Amino acid sequence: MDWIAILSGFGVGAVVGVTGVGGGSLMTPLLLSVFKLNPAVAIGTDLWFAAVTKTAGSASHHQAGHVQWRITGLLLAGSIPAALATVALMHLTGVTKGWAATLTLSLGIALLLTAVTVAYKRIWQGVGLRLERWIPERRKPWLTVACGLVLGVLVSLSSIGAGAIGATLILLLYPRLKSHEIVGTDIAHAVPLTLVAGIGHATLGHVDWSLLGALLIGSIPGIWIGAQLTRTMPERLVRTLLCVALVSAGLKVIT
Repeated sequence: MDWIAILSGFGVGAVVGVTGVGGGSLMTPLLLSVFKLNPAVAIGTDLWFAAVTKTAGSASHHQAGHVQWRITGLLLAGSIPAALATVALMHLTGVTKGWAATLTLSLGIALLLTAVTVAYKRIWQGVGLRLERWIPERRKPWLTVACGLVLGVLVSLSSIGAGAIGATLILLLYPRLKSHEIVGTDIAHAVPLTLVAGIGHATLGHVDWSLLGALLIGSIPGIWIGAQLTRTMPERLVRTLLCVALVSAGLKVIT
């Protein structure tokens, strides 16, 4: 299974390298279907996978000046307390069948939401520009914190949301940001959020550490090769295939 894990990490890494999204969205269903982990362990393992793989990306974007730290801080002001509260609730109530059902449902919904955000990526900026007429500048900080709160709960319950969904929420509130600033800010927010949620799941025993190591070994070259493929593969084709995979995985998880 180690070679299967390494190849799986490579495949997911390649998708991330090509599209910029899809890591958690594809990794958690993979952990459920191929490695037969229970939902809680699959989510905890994926959270650590995301935290490690995105750390290098966050440092790179920071050095390039692509991170809007004020927005990142506002998101974290909502997401970190939400993640801590969600994990604390799981500690208090225990990991029962009810929680397993909640985690599975959250995962399915997050997958479908990610598919929608990826499919209609180019539309969200126009929506954000229209929303500027209705959202005064003074309200954006509070709305940003509220978005962080939603992401904190979603990521803690499903391990998904800190990527494509987070970037879409940033784009809706700040449509005039450059694309690389949205990506850099989203990744900078994802690292501490997934790390905090991952630590919380680890305290519950929800991480398969040996499997995580094998996945990371494969993901590093996968991300690099995927980044090189972006020059030759049509973006529309890649995103279409990714959306099909996300919808299929989401419907399978829910049903």
